[in-house]
Amino acid sequence: MNRRITGSLFVSLDGVIQAPGGPSEDPSGGFAEGGWVFKLWDEGVNRTLGELFGGEYDLLLGRRTYDISAAYWPYVEGPEAGMGEAFTKANKYVLTHGGADLGWDNSHALSGFDDIAALKQTEGPDLIVQGSSTLYPELIAKGLIDRLTLLTYPVVLGSGKRWFGADTKVGTLKLTDHYVTDQGTVVTTYEPGGALPPYPA
Repeated sequence: MNRRITGSLFVSLDGVIQAPGGPSEDPSGGFAEGGWVFKLWDEGVNRTLGELFGGEYDLLLGRRTYDISAAYWPYVEGPEAGMGEAFTKANKYVLTHGGADLGWDNSHALSGFDDIAALKQTEGPDLIVQGSSTLYPELIAKGLIDRLTLLTYPVVLGSGKRWFGADTKVGTLKLTDHYVTDQGTVVTTYEPGGALPPYPA
């Protein structure tokens, strides 16, 4: 059986996904709202992440997200230590064009999207993409995403990195699940829906 790829994103109402986890996570471009998801965190978000990371999985990451994660999760203490141990134990497949060492345990370099397609054909747990905005447009365009979960927060951030680029191809997604958390975060899960139908005659 092929591995499935599940994407998961924290996103604002205006499409921003930059630095959801902390003020210093990614201040590039002068982004000053790092850590914005924790200002509206609630049990519904905890439940979503618990379901996402509750089983066996490997991680699929872009290089920038990998570097941010590798600088944090192996060293985290306190309530998040268990998640840090789980991320360290998981295989981490990193799309990277650089030659720098991947020093985090169980990390493996991929050179392109053909490598990701080949990885899906191997034996192993499903793959989770967390963050890594540069991966999504191409993964979707190449039909490599099997499921996409968006946690859309009731906040407008104005500026920052967005998860779809200008070159994203036209297509549809099929809604398979949805609910709203107590703080108003809308959790939606989609699967590929095929081409956009023609305009009604």
